[in-house]
Amino acid sequence: MRLAFLISVLLSLSLSAKAQTTVDKIVAQIGDNVILLSDIQAQKIQILQAGLELTPEKDCQILEELMYQNLLLNQAILDSIEVSDAQVDAEMEQRIRVIEGQIGGRQKLEEFYGKTIGDIKREFKTVIKDQLLSKEMERTITANVSITPREVRRFYENIPLDSIPLISSQLSFQQIVQYPEITTKDKERAFNKLADIRKKIIKNGKSFSTQARIHSMDPGSATEGGKINATRGMMVPQFEAAVFSLDKNGISDVFETSYGYHIVQLLDRKGDDYSCRHILIIPEFEFEAIAVAEKKMDSCYQLLSSGEISWEEAVTRFSNDETTRQNNGTITNPISGDIMWSMEDLNQVDQQIYLLTNSLEKGDLSTPSLYTNMMERKEGIRIVKLVDRTVAHRANLKDDYALIKSAAESEKKQKIVSEWTTSKIGNAYIRLDEDYKNCNFSNNWLQM
Repeated sequence: MRLAFLISVLLSLSLSAKAQTTVDKIVAQIGDNVILLSDIQAQKIQILQAGLELTPEKDCQILEELMYQNLLLNQAILDSIEVSDAQVDAEMEQRIRVIEGQIGGRQKLEEFYGKTIGDIKREFKTVIKDQLLSKEMERTITANVSITPREVRRFYENIPLDSIPLISSQLSFQQIVQYPEITTKDKERAFNKLADIRKKIIKNGKSFSTQARIHSMDPGSATEGGKINATRGMMVPQFEAAVFSLDKNGISDVFETSYGYHIVQLLDRKGDDYSCRHILIIPEFEFEAIAVAEKKMDSCYQLLSSGEISWEEAVTRFSNDETTRQNNGTITNPISGDIMWSMEDLNQVDQQIYLLTNSLEKGDLSTPSLYTNMMERKEGIRIVKLVDRTVAHRANLKDDYALIKSAAESEKKQKIVSEWTTSKIGNAYIRLDEDYKNCNFSNNWLQM
């Protein structure tokens, strides 16, 4: 089985730097592409940092995966496969955000490498593009793979009994949510509060950073004095319009986004990269508004419990949650993209649901309760319906057909990829360092 390789390049930048402390050399060449000893060392450091064991054959496994990726890249170039600059930029930005989360922010990332985000992007753009080309080539190879029900059954029946996976308990939910109405008066109160903060900064000389720590309702930046390091396209349009209209150290007027009201101070800007401070004030409803929402949801619960209205009617009539209202209240698992939730996912995303439904049977409703939407940072009242709860069991064709089909399809794709690899090795220029010619590779990379 091939080593899972397509690890984010930016996540291994610091690891590569460590690996470069050894004497580097070319250990393999596929066409015009070379693989360095430091490339292997960087992957080994990642494995160690993940808490995994380094086996004696790991060097050979890593090298074979690197050779496979370069074989894909060679063919992608020959077949004139293309990826757009927009795809490369989006992939780069996603990877930068991941490493920022690990290293402690964009500023620390820039300090570590002694380069701006723009310089880092330019330096690694070709590397990211090559990775995307390899992935697109692999997708092309397996694009026409399909699998029949007979093949799925044959695949399942060939799995040894003691190797059939255990499927943990899975749950699915629907919800009806009533968020208190934010009135014009609530918005005015938030606007005026922020306008007063802005006045204290501009006219009274108060520190923007200190005011952000005291007043900002953005948990991600308030503790940092409201500081944000970003690139054009990361923030909502109204926010970036304000940022790019300012001169250095300028402070914007109060403006509104879907999150609430903001003021921004531009600290620095280089091309599309910028550093700023901001203060966010979110309009808050008055206490009476939550009481009104609670009364509505009590009525909804009574109507549902008595059977006077169906669940579908209740969602349409009472829910004002835009993310679930159009889908009959179904709550999608953001980790898997499926409607089913494992207990691990629930604990990570929405522990409130587990507490509400732990004692419920399939089809039961929770009583109306206070709900905090962590993603949108707002409170409401909700009723949750337990749609389904599976018990832990050995995978079977009746209950887990989609899962088994996916595994069977993956095996078929792997077979096609292996056949493709074998056919291309014979036509490619491949050179291996003497230290690696005795590796027990899955493929014969030294065909004569």
